[in-house]
Amino acid sequence: MITKERLYKQIESLPDKLEIEELIEKLLLIDKIDSRIIESDNDETITEEQLDKEIQTW
Repeated sequence: MITKERLYKQIESLPDKLEIEELIEKLLLIDKIDSRIIESDNDETITEEQLDKEIQTW
């Protein structure tokens, strides 16, 4: 979830004109990055070795 403060900062950094799709993509990316940061802070990540093992099962 993105905060209003973070949203305002991101909007300020955008060009004066842009497509709505581009805005949505940027906001989704920010949300995904923030989610991964929270997971990392909460030790909810896996090691590279664990990832390699998981990928092998695909």
